[in-house]
Amino acid sequence: MRVSRDGRSWRIGTDADVGWIAGQTTAGFSITTAIPPIFAAYATTYQADDVTAADYERALVEDLNTHTPEQPWWLAYLDTGAHDVVFPHAPRVSLYWNWPYVLVEAGPEQSLTWRTGHLRHGCGSLPDLFFPADRSWLVSALWDDTWTCVGGPEPLIDTLRGDPLTNGRRVRPDEDALPPGLT
Repeated sequence: MRVSRDGRSWRIGTDADVGWIAGQTTAGFSITTAIPPIFAAYATTYQADDVTAADYERALVEDLNTHTPEQPWWLAYLDTGAHDVVFPHAPRVSLYWNWPYVLVEAGPEQSLTWRTGHLRHGCGSLPDLFFPADRSWLVSALWDDTWTCVGGPEPLIDTLRGDPLTNGRRVRPDEDALPPGLT
């Protein structure tokens, strides 16, 4: 299925496009609750109190884009019934505990501009889950978390850790993903 926006046609994803994630996560408090245990490294990020949502999100996408060859990104918006899923009439894919997501093939620019109002803070725009077509990394923020989980290559995780705007913190797959000071 395809949908239109911004004068272009965009492909809506199917369960096959997220099959590599579905059923590969584990319930609990570790980062593998949101990210399958298939990556070289893992981190959590979150918007610090002295950073705007726009600055945090732009920095995160720029860091990801720096480590990603030119290619489409899959953007997934969790359908909570109360938040913007960008394409409200599009079919859903099922992830985690049968949560419905709208999955669309787009790119970094759309990840920052399509959504109005974010699940975790009203002024953000990021999708709830996104990854490049080559699946070299995955970003996922579960609906009840105030932080974001990332799995990917070591250099990407090092970049997130070194960026004061993304507030990245390396975590091991078996470690509690909750960043210090957050609840």
